[in-house]
Amino acid sequence: MGSMKEIFNSLLLKELLQGLSVTGRHLFARKITVRYPEERTPQSFRFRGLHALRRHANGEERCIACKLCEAVCPAMAIRIEMGEREDGSRRTTRYDIDLHKCIFCGFCEEACPVDAIVLTRVFEYHGERQSDLYYTKPMLLDNGDRHEEQIAADKAADARYR
Repeated sequence: MGSMKEIFNSLLLKELLQGLSVTGRHLFARKITVRYPEERTPQSFRFRGLHALRRHANGEERCIACKLCEAVCPAMAIRIEMGEREDGSRRTTRYDIDLHKCIFCGFCEEACPVDAIVLTRVFEYHGERQSDLYYTKPMLLDNGDRHEEQIAADKAADARYR
């Protein structure tokens, strides 16, 4: 009996009609296409994009060379070298991130005790050569300076939801 029902349904092309009904329902629905350069989709304040190093209000860099971000990075994309200043405090002499290796997991940001390394909302970057995606300390500090207002707003929004 079951096979007669299957034969009857296949003659009527039931599966084809079901598929066409799904297509028909969505054919006249409102389109959700975004014309990218002119229109932007909203981003979450927790979006993880390009890295940046932050500074204190007095202009001094926040990184204390604890190397926690380097230790926690699963892709081993971060490389830090440190040195001692005249006052005895530790500071980084080298802070490099290889974006070819980075998986943008955000572990570096979570591990940092002083909020020195952050992932910004910037996703529009590219490299034409391999060396273009190797970010050094001056480049990361420049990213932080350029996007500090957005970073601070995102940190404040994140604190409200925790």
